[in-house]
Amino acid sequence: MDYPLISAVIPVYNRPDQCLEAVKSVLAQTYRPLELIIGDDGSEDHTLDVIRSFLSDYEGDISVKILELDHSGFPGAVRNSCVERAEGEFTAFLDSDDLWRPGKLLHQYETVHKDHPDCLISHTREEWNRRGKIISQAGMDHKREGFIFTDALKKCIIGPSTVMMRRDLYRETHGFRRDMEIAEDYEYWLRLTAVYEISFLDEPMTIKRAGHGDQLSEKYGQIEIFRIRGLKDLVDQTFFTVDLQKLAARELSRKCSVYGRGCMKRDKEEEGQEYLDMAGYYEIIATSPSSLS
Repeated sequence: MDYPLISAVIPVYNRPDQCLEAVKSVLAQTYRPLELIIGDDGSEDHTLDVIRSFLSDYEGDISVKILELDHSGFPGAVRNSCVERAEGEFTAFLDSDDLWRPGKLLHQYETVHKDHPDCLISHTREEWNRRGKIISQAGMDHKREGFIFTDALKKCIIGPSTVMMRRDLYRETHGFRRDMEIAEDYEYWLRLTAVYEISFLDEPMTIKRAGHGDQLSEKYGQIEIFRIRGLKDLVDQTFFTVDLQKLAARELSRKCSVYGRGCMKRDKEEEGQEYLDMAGYYEIIATSPSSLS
């Protein structure tokens, strides 16, 4: 049987050693045909030198493209630039600090997309590794398959490095936002889960490496404010259908309330009051029968 081309996409910035390990995990995939696209976001260190030096000795059958981009600081913009160059029917994302197990793509394709040709997007379970220690996922009981929009509102429940999706869907939905430094994945999954069913492979085929200092989540200490901004823009644009809009507004109200109260506790009264006022505003949208008529 002929298998469709899959394009593996790795965005990277100033991360030579981890990116090299990510590249090796792509080249070790048992799936064929496969192409690898590395999008370098204007790295200022020797990341590209390390990758090119390794690839100079690579004699495998995977096509490799390296895009040298001007630095933006926006991972979604880098991924989008890579997908613009992708030739595969499917796109699979891998962050430069994560890893794939060797059978990830083959098992995900054969288990989900081959047997269910109408499936447009799937993700897998992750193994969370924080500074060498495996973090249990036992307490995470959110919905992972089907229409998961309600659960996706609460937090980002799809890891980018686990996703395989049809390239045409990515392009039709315009991919990740190009102007979000953090939580661009949360925002994009909301747009997708509001419309499409999601398939899930319940096996840890992706290794999520967390807790190192150059992650943006570590840089800011928290990411909820970025989720608020992404969700707020969608609600303000009335992106969702009426019922989903009300769910989104209610969750936005809750997030604003929690963030606002936190600001008050940290003596940031002006910012805290701003978000508490926003919480009240979006609660009205969530409860008003005529707000979306």
